[in-house]
Amino acid sequence: MKILYAASEALPFIASGGLADVAGSLPAALKKEGAECRVVMPLYGDIKPELREKMRYVTHFNVPLAWRNQYCGLFEAEANNVKYYLLDNEYYFKRSGIYGFYDDAERFVFFSKAILEMLTKIDYAPDIINCNDWQTAMVPVFLNIYYRSIEKFRGIRTVFTIHNIAYQGKYGMEIATDIAGLPDYALPIVEYDHNVNMMKGAIDQSDVVSTVSPTYAEEILDSWFGFGLDRILREKRYKLCGILNGIDVKSYDPATDPEIYKNYTVKTAKDKGINKAELQKQMGLNVEPDKPLVAMVSRLVGMKGLDLVRYIFDSMIAEGIQFVVLGTGDYIYENFFAEMAARYPGTVAVRKGFVPDLARKIYAGADILLMPSKSEPCGLAQMVALRYGTIPIIRETGGLKDSIQDLGGENGNGYTFKTYNAHDMLGAVKRAVGLYRNPDLWQDAVCHAMECDFSWQRSAKKYMEMYQRVLGMG
Repeated sequence: MKILYAASEALPFIASGGLADVAGSLPAALKKEGAECRVVMPLYGDIKPELREKMRYVTHFNVPLAWRNQYCGLFEAEANNVKYYLLDNEYYFKRSGIYGFYDDAERFVFFSKAILEMLTKIDYAPDIINCNDWQTAMVPVFLNIYYRSIEKFRGIRTVFTIHNIAYQGKYGMEIATDIAGLPDYALPIVEYDHNVNMMKGAIDQSDVVSTVSPTYAEEILDSWFGFGLDRILREKRYKLCGILNGIDVKSYDPATDPEIYKNYTVKTAKDKGINKAELQKQMGLNVEPDKPLVAMVSRLVGMKGLDLVRYIFDSMIAEGIQFVVLGTGDYIYENFFAEMAARYPGTVAVRKGFVPDLARKIYAGADILLMPSKSEPCGLAQMVALRYGTIPIIRETGGLKDSIQDLGGENGNGYTFKTYNAHDMLGAVKRAVGLYRNPDLWQDAVCHAMECDFSWQRSAKKYMEMYQRVLGMG
């Protein structure tokens, strides 16, 4: 089975979010399951020189976009035993940053078309192209309109994976004609609510639509979560499925992680206390082992449930906890946590920004990770927290619901609450604090958390099952 994984970002080359983690880890896991998986992505200007030096020039060709023909250079490199194709056009991609430019629509329409043109120039024919988010959403559209008559493309199947349905590639209808060059009969494929919606086009034209967790696949059928695409998703529900993401368990391993204060395993899990004490010192907190340390490592935006945290914060502190926050985002939340740190010196600590090595120290040193999200397609922080023996408190949504089961039931690995309600969240916090007051039971929970399997290999097996179904559609 040959899989071409198309993504707008991928580690180790460049990253802005979770998609890069997936594109950097899943293909290697798929190879271990027996698939021949390759990745295609843009060659951005911000890719580090030491990575560029390892790339090999393959060829170049022109990409037809409406009335224009644009140059595309093809380079290849290898990472994690996976071949990566990097598509070069300096006008589109030699910039500082990945997204947020006035011509993003044109840049990624070009990228989508270039992927298919690339396949006409090289001796490689995938069985399946797995596209990801709106930046590659035009691949199945272009494939069906322009390339199906070519023998090499007739048997190719397409999977479209939605990582976050809020970002859909919505633009004016002129994008379909002046940029994508679609014929008049094909305009309804990408038209949605009188605009171009590239994600809608992919949902319509791909063989299977997947999301990054089973619960999220159900949630986006509802108007609250679907951001307007719930109508087309309900129509195409027969092709929708969800597969929970994984994490890199080699990188996130408390036994070997060089960034944490003291390495530990399930057998030496009590050494987690050393990490807690050192984290308390570094963050300016009182070194009090008897107080549970609650952490948030998150973007500070409303979707992460921070309104609940603001409403009930004083009540949480009254439960005898310490609180540490690492993140950046909306001013209202940054300012709130700064005020709380000033109100509760030695009890609340805040670091603005995202510092990867400090994040790992927090995962290793905290007792509890709080994730009360309004919506969370998958979420990785709760899985990383479990890996380090930090007990998550989550709201039951998306991938949070699929990965965390309440410790009040069988095989529990965290604490959960269902409704988006501050006092329900406070109830979960109180239950977690109650268990923390019983050291033996808490230690059992910590060890069980560390033994949970959220590896990419686990996810890859599910992807292979999906790919087999896609190929069986014949």
